[in-house]
Amino acid sequence: MTRPSLPLLLVAALLAASPALASEKKGEAAPPAVDLTPIGLPIVWEGKLVNYVFVTLHMPLSPRADAAKIRDKAPYFRDALVRAAHRTPFVKPWDFTHIDRQAMTAAMMREGARIAGPGAVLGVEITDETPQRRTGFPQPRK
Repeated sequence: MTRPSLPLLLVAALLAASPALASEKKGEAAPPAVDLTPIGLPIVWEGKLVNYVFVTLHMPLSPRADAAKIRDKAPYFRDALVRAAHRTPFVKPWDFTHIDRQAMTAAMMREGARIAGPGAVLGVEITDETPQRRTGFPQPRK
């Protein structure tokens, strides 16, 4: 087994530390937020499941909110989103590969106030939206 050279190790260490060094230079801490890993939301059309869209969410929190306590509630946010999407799917009748962002954001803001308290969640941002399928859908109405 060969040992890596010292210059190679130093370069690797500097690359790993560069994001931390950059944030220290700015002197700013990242604003508190809850990040939810991909969640599969159903796309239902005329009573039939036609697709799933996986969304990743970033929810900025109020600076006055207890961020650690609210981050511990991430499973409750995930559960609330899945339940809301099954009650009334966030479907665009002309596009089965994306969710209705406005409807989902409104639902998550309501759930955010219920789970974390009024004013704790400042917004809901979809950072990634990936459909399970991209073709083979029923003909949507425009």
